[in-house]
Amino acid sequence: MDWGNPSLMNTVADSSYRDLCCYGAGIAGNVFAFVLFVSPLPTFKRIVRNGSTEQFSAMPYIYSLLNCLICMWYGLPFVSYGVVLVATVNSIGAAFQLAYTAVFIAFAADPKQRLKVSSLLAGVFVVFGLIMYVSLELFDHKTRQIFVGYLSVASLIFMFASPLSIINLVIKTKSVEYMPFYLSLSMFLMSVSFFAYGLLLHDFFIYIPNGIGTVLGITQLLLYAYFSKRSKEEARLPLLVTHT
Repeated sequence: MDWGNPSLMNTVADSSYRDLCCYGAGIAGNVFAFVLFVSPLPTFKRIVRNGSTEQFSAMPYIYSLLNCLICMWYGLPFVSYGVVLVATVNSIGAAFQLAYTAVFIAFAADPKQRLKVSSLLAGVFVVFGLIMYVSLELFDHKTRQIFVGYLSVASLIFMFASPLSIINLVIKTKSVEYMPFYLSLSMFLMSVSFFAYGLLLHDFFIYIPNGIGTVLGITQLLLYAYFSKRSKEEARLPLLVTHT
């Protein structure tokens, strides 16, 4: 290797800078995702304190667990090379979602609800086990990455699309009460980070769903800015006094 060649040195420098940016984007994505994973903790503190799941639903955590498991599998070397930061963030996410689901099972007042959540949890592991078995036994490495990649894209798009109901509620009520700012901001920053990570790696299965998540995140933040500003302006309006 001719280290005296300026063009070669520039190529190596560019490659090192790109790798550094890629690693930084992946680490940032992990940090912002961690904020999302811990955001339900106040809800679960309330469940433990009251000894009841009340009217809360376990479904978001069941689905998030399956999503994290699929994306974790995609990030492992068995399926993909060089995307280990996808595996780390989703393994942490899977641990959180499993813990949240376990709390639901432990504190569900209705035995039928406890059985339902337990059955769904078992179903998640059966589905994930089938995905692992099929991808390992029926496909070579390249085809396996495509198979699991499309599953992860579908799962992530569905997850990112779930806030659409909140967006609809904000527009309908003209209030941001049910759309916490920091949660929306964390979702946006996580999506942007992994969008950049996927672009730098030229990984379609990472940058496409996170690009969609970025657009939805921008939409939520714009709505928050618009309706919160509108609420402040309405609060400053002088009260009309009717003279009789």
